[in-house]
Formats: sequence, C-alpha cells, structure tokens
Amino acid sequence: MGDPDLLEVLAEEGEKVNKHIDYSFQMSEQSLSSRETSFLINEETMFQKNQQSKDSIFFRDGIRQIDFVLSYVDDVKKDAELKAERRKEFETNLRKTGLELEIEDKRDSEDGRTYFVKIHAPWEVLVTYAEVLGIKMPIKESDIPRPKHTPISYVLGPVRLPLSVKYPHPEYFTAQFSRHRQELFLIEDQATFFPSSSRNRIVYYILSRCPFGIEDGKKRFGIERLLNSNTYSSAYPLHDGQYWKPSEPPNPTNERYTLHQNWARFSYFYKEQPLDLIKNYYGEKIGIYFVFLGFYTEMLFFAAVVGLACFIYGLLSMEHNTSSTEICDPEIGGQMIMCPLCDQVCDYWRLNSTCLASKFSHLFDNESTVFFAIFMGIWVTLFLEFWKQRQARLEYEWDLVDFEEEQQQLQLRPEFEAMCKHRKLNAVTKEMEPYMPLYTRIPWYFLSGATVTLWCDPGGCLIELTTQLTIIMTGKQIFGNIKEAIYPLALNWWRRRKARTNSEKLYSRWEQDHDLESFGPLGLFYEYLETVTQFGFVTLFVASFPLAPLLALINNIVEIRVDAWKLTTQYRRTVASKAHSIGVWQDILYGMAVLSVATNAFIVAFTSDIIPRLVYYYAYSTNATQPMTGYVNNSLSVFLIADFPNHTAPSEKRDFITCRYRDYRYPPDDENKYFHNMQFWHVLAAKMTFIIVMEHVVFLVKFLLAWMIPDVPKDVVERIKREKLMTIKILHDFELNKLKENLGINSNEFAKHVMIEENKAQLAKSTL
Repeated sequence: MGDPDLLEVLAEEGEKVNKHIDYSFQMSEQSLSSRETSFLINEETMFQKNQQSKDSIFFRDGIRQIDFVLSYVDDVKKDAELKAERRKEFETNLRKTGLELEIEDKRDSEDGRTYFVKIHAPWEVLVTYAEVLGIKMPIKESDIPRPKHTPISYVLGPVRLPLSVKYPHPEYFTAQFSRHRQELFLIEDQATFFPSSSRNRIVYYILSRCPFGIEDGKKRFGIERLLNSNTYSSAYPLHDGQYWKPSEPPNPTNERYTLHQNWARFSYFYKEQPLDLIKNYYGEKIGIYFVFLGFYTEMLFFAAVVGLACFIYGLLSMEHNTSSTEICDPEIGGQMIMCPLCDQVCDYWRLNSTCLASKFSHLFDNESTVFFAIFMGIWVTLFLEFWKQRQARLEYEWDLVDFEEEQQQLQLRPEFEAMCKHRKLNAVTKEMEPYMPLYTRIPWYFLSGATVTLWCDPGGCLIELTTQLTIIMTGKQIFGNIKEAIYPLALNWWRRRKARTNSEKLYSRWEQDHDLESFGPLGLFYEYLETVTQFGFVTLFVASFPLAPLLALINNIVEIRVDAWKLTTQYRRTVASKAHSIGVWQDILYGMAVLSVATNAFIVAFTSDIIPRLVYYYAYSTNATQPMTGYVNNSLSVFLIADFPNHTAPSEKRDFITCRYRDYRYPPDDENKYFHNMQFWHVLAAKMTFIIVMEHVVFLVKFLLAWMIPDVPKDVVERIKREKLMTIKILHDFELNKLKENLGINSNEFAKHVMIEENKAQLAKSTL
C-alpha cells in the first residue's frame, strides 16, 4: 500500500475516535511537566528496587499499577541505531497519548541484558478509551435473582465450586461507559473500577495503533510490527502474582492463585470450571473456549454411556455370534480355502485363521451399530442446539449482547486496515470502511474447504477403520496431552536456567513473566482445532467405533486441566479480548453434523456386515430354527485356480482346485461365471435403501429438534428485556436530574423537558 492509502486508513481511524482522544492529549500535555516535577520532588520517598517485593505489580512509587510490559535487549548489529530510534519515537508517542512509562535498566535485571518498559494507564486514559471501545460497566446491582437450585443440583453438589469462586462478583445492570456520565456508574475506587483485563485490553489497543516513525515514505505503527522486527523482544500484561500463594498487600487480590487452586489442579478433574473468573482474568475470547470445551465434555457423557452400552452388548453376544462360530469351527471355517490376498508372494489360507479377528469385529459390528449410528445423528443435533442456548445465555451473562453490531467496527485490526486497499460504504454507519472483495477471499475459502472436505479418508473395511480410530483416540490423544504439558515446562526451565546469571539481583514480577512461554496469536486456534478434529472423529466415523465418545470424554476431562495448568503456570498472561461466540468453528461443527449422517450411513451400509446378514436372514436362509446358519458359506464365492492369470497365483502345486473369496458372483461352472449374481443386487439395493431411510429419519428428527428448541431460552429473553428496561429507566432518571440542575428555577421549561423524556421512556418500554 502506498503512503496516501495508509494515511487515509489512519485518518479514518482518527476521525472515529478524535473527539475522545483530544481530551487525553490535552490532559497529558498539561500534566507532563507537573508529573515530572512531582517525580523529582518525591524521588527521595520512592521505593528503592531492593526494597520492593519480587511480586510487586506497581511502579517504584508503589501506587501506579503496571498494566503492560515491553522488553528489549541491546542489539549490536548494524540496525541497532534504527531500532533505538524506533523505540524512542514509539515511547514518546505513547506518553503523548497519556500513558505513563517507567524503564528498568538492564543492570538491574537478573540476566544483566534486558531492559523492561513498564506501562501504566492513568484514569483519564482509561475512561477515554473505555468509551472508545464501548466497554460496559456496572450502573446498578441486578435485581434479577440467579437461577434457583433444582433437586438435581443437590445431587451434583460434589462437583460444584464454592459460590465465592463460581460468582466472584455480583451481577450488575450495565451500560456502555461514558466519561461525561461518570456519576452514573458505580465508581467506588478509581484504582479498582476497571478490572485488570479491561486495563490491559485498553493499553494493547493503544500500543497496536501508536506510530513509531516514517520509513520508506510510509507511516509505520503498531507494537506487532516492532515485535516482528525484533525492536522489542516481547509485550505482555502481568499476572496478578505467584500461582502457588495468595498476594500480599498492597497488591490486589491474586486471581491467578484462585484459578490455580480451583481450576488448574488435576485433583479437581471432577469439578465444574470457574467460568466467570476465567473470563475476568483472561477475557471473553479465552473464556468462551473453556465454556465450549466444558459443555462439549458434558454432552459427551451421554454419548459415552450409550456407546459403552453398545460395546458391552457386542461383548456379551460375541460367543453366540453364528458367523464367528462358523468361521472358528474346524469343520466349516477350517475346510474353506481362501484365495491369496496378493499376487505370487501371498499363499492360500484357511478361513478359521481369522477366528480371533472375526470375534473382535463383532464387538463393533453387531445389531447395536445401526442404533448407535442413528443415536449419534440425533445427539449431534441436540449438542449444537443446546450449545446455541448456552451461548445465548453466556452473551447475556457476560454483557456480549449486541457486541458485534456496536463495537466490532471500532476494533478492526490495524494490520487488516493497512492491508485493505479497498473501501466501501457501511449502510448502517454511512462511513467508508476497509473492505476485502470476494475475489481476494475465494482462495482462502477453497483452501479451508478442501482441508475440511478431504480430511481422516476411511479406506479399508470396518475392522481396519476401527483399528485406526482406536490408535487415534488413544495413543494420539495421550501423546498430545503429554506434549502440551511437557513442552512449555521444559522451555521455561531452560529459559530460567539461562537467565539466572546474576542471581543476587531481584527476580521481579515482570522478569518472572518474561521467562514464561508466550501463548501466541495462534494458541487458541490450535486448541479449537484439536477439539474440532476430535469432534470430527467422534461424529463422522462413530458407527465403526462406539467407544470413541468414551475415549474423547476421558481425554477432554484431562485436556481441560492441562490447558488450565498451562495458562495459569507456564504461559504469560494473554491480552484480554472480546468474542461473543466460537466464531467460524461453529459453522464447521454444523457442516460436520450434516456430513456425519451420510458418513455413518455409508459406513454401516458398505463396511459393516449388518445389511448382508439381514438380506440373508429374510431372503436366502433355508433354516427356520437357526436362520443365520450357513451365512458364511453363502457370502463366499468360488474361484477356479486354473483361471488365475499368468504369474499371479502361488507357484507351488496344491491338491485343491478352487478357492473362496468374499463377494456375490456366479461359480466357474455357470455360463455367467464371475459375474455378479442376483443376491449381489439384492444386497446393494438393501444398502441404498438403508442409506436413504436412515438419512431421512435422522434429518427429520434433526429438523424437528431444531424447530422445537429455541435458540435463546425464554428466561434469558426476559432477563435481557428487564435489563434493557432498567438501563433505560436509570439513564432517563440520570438525564432528568442533570436537566433539573441545568435549568434551575425555570419550572415551565423543566416540565416541558420532563414530558418529552418520559414520552421517550414510554416509547422505549413499549418497543420492548
């Protein structure tokens, strides 16, 4: 993009927030000199570094909280001066926005090499950008009671967390913050009004848009560019404190410790998750991932129970299976000579050599297979419909209702804005906004679509697919969890070991977090990918392996605690970011749900032996007392060894002239030898009929369930209406009081305005 384009992007961004930012610039410019003077006067009274606690999250004055940390190392390469100039310009511009910076010299760091830039957002910056970002803050404690305990909740008492952990804060009616209406909000203490997650989100928003100079005729901006060029080595918000002990005054409550005690311990594997606390500490985007993972795990419990029951049925009926009995019988299976499985090097073999495999196959290929395939088609529908309800409830509880429409446009990624050369008019805001045309997105759609469509091709018969899924659902998942736990642990140990060259120095809070592993922008992507991939195995091919939901359930119980332990102990704290749903992953889940009906129908029809057995039972059996007797012999066709093409049959001579193979074809002595016989077409017709019937039945049930289950629960709709009504009333009363103060003694004018405002309130109430 040329310089004019980039300047246009920045100009549009500036126009959106200009009226908010002007206030910050004025405040910062007017107060810079007074602050510097104050710091010089109070230099004697500041805490010395060696007097600070190593867990302190404050500047050296012990008052201003550290909201973000940047780190860098002196670079002796040829671009050292350029990087130093970038840092100087960037930090100057950060100060101009009102942020306060404090730099720790490398001589005070433990490794003797790293500089740390500590960033604090003062009140005037927080209130300005809270309005820019549309952050909702409490205006009144909610009068809507929390859901009442039901009889089943007392049964589930052992899995519940204490209420103080499950609900760390009261519920409030909220409104988008406005610095001109500060008296409306419940501000008891300016230092604690904005939670740390909101503070680091605001600071990162500024960092990602702050310019650091003009290079090659283009204006450069954003902390991500500086990180990519290694101008800064890292940028991160601080953890509250140590995860193994509570914080000490004057530090605020250590939510990291609370999370570790009630969420990240493996001994709590049976407990529910402190979802509100996760959201408060890591932000909504990470919080909603753990809500989804937890909900998916809960729903897997029902699928696991049914799958286990089907497996037990196969286990109990294994010894009474007529097919296995005939295959294992020396007088039946032992007398059947099977054709070689490959040319020349493979020999003839007797059918009873597959005795054990036939019994094992029956565990997953029996009458319950059809039932389980249909059940899973219905289960996946219930899962997705109930997840929509859970997500809707979450949007209300976490103040994410209307988040997309109201705030998303103000939070476009600066990298996306700079990359987009095209603009289009937003029909709602009537503003020109960055836009990526369809033709530039098509290649990405094809790439992602091909990945999902062509993904885990189930080659081979049922037993082979079952074996593959067994390996994937056990070995791969176990290895994945071990790797996820050991990899960051080993990296952090090695990084700390290398850093401790000056052990007499204070190992400060920002240094401790600096030595942790970075979660990275793709960290959550890979977590979702792992879960959705597992969901694909559980739904797409579950007819071949009923134990898949059980193994997935066990894995997810461990996965939740492994992910919690990693985030709490081994990774730097992530920047809090908002999200009102799981995003595009939900569309992928819906696609898999529809596709799973077809895949399981085809698996049952073409890799299972159910349909051929049913055709034999009803159409070809001649034994009235034991209808399945003779099925094995009926399912094997005869081949004349003399008809083998040259150089394909084993070279050694045999005392038999025919061999058997699995198919429905005419024998060698028939005029239509080796052509498909009538039974083949009967079986094929039965298979196609089964596929059509199963798909129609399952899809009908799916559509009925989707129609019967509302996307938003009724009580949530009522709560949303109640909150909107109360918010309008509170704002109405607030504006009337301000109006009364402004109008003074002019009672006629006041009465007129009262009537207008009350008419507005009644109109809003009627629309709700």
